[in-house]
Amino acid sequence: MASGKTTFPSRRAAAERNRDKILSAARDAFADPAAEVSMAEVARRAGVGMATLYRNFPGRRELLEALYADEVDALCAAAVTDGAQPAGTALITWLRRQFAFIPSKRQIVAELLKHAGPGDPAIPSHRARALAAGRPLLTAAQNAGEIRDDLSLEQIFDLIVAIATIDGPPEYLEPIIEAMLDGLRWTGSRDAAGGARQAGNVTAAARQP
Repeated sequence: MASGKTTFPSRRAAAERNRDKILSAARDAFADPAAEVSMAEVARRAGVGMATLYRNFPGRRELLEALYADEVDALCAAAVTDGAQPAGTALITWLRRQFAFIPSKRQIVAELLKHAGPGDPAIPSHRARALAAGRPLLTAAQNAGEIRDDLSLEQIFDLIVAIATIDGPPEYLEPIIEAMLDGLRWTGSRDAAGGARQAGNVTAAARQP
């Protein structure tokens, strides 16, 4: 027999829903280059009051840090292999996610640096987490002979950042991205490539007067 009492969602569940709504609204707002992203605008988009917003995120810095951490969490969670695809393909798929991730976080990082100040450990620590998550993918791909082994994941990340921060539309950046990803794959033996380079150098030297 029913007790007759009305049941309500727990306060914790309601608070988590509000937090998720705020983060989703803030993520969309920061992805819109034309938007003026104030705390009031985030609350409006999330459909919550300012008191609820500040209860979850006491200031703009706390909101930015939570947004950045959530994006890195998603990136780290995606760094998995299920054996259904070659190791090199798994790495390239994850690196493409990195490219997609950078434009969405650019404004967040710029503001976070402004609010955090020099020497703040937040951003370097998140980079370290992403490197730790992706390193097994790179190691597996290199051990399988599918990805060149003369580059570290740090160097690959730096390449990604350099390309992703080029000012241009997606159709301009896409061929650059694909060229970089293609360059990570071995298409022949390094010994053969080195021999070809050496032969080329000898031929060039022979032409010198």
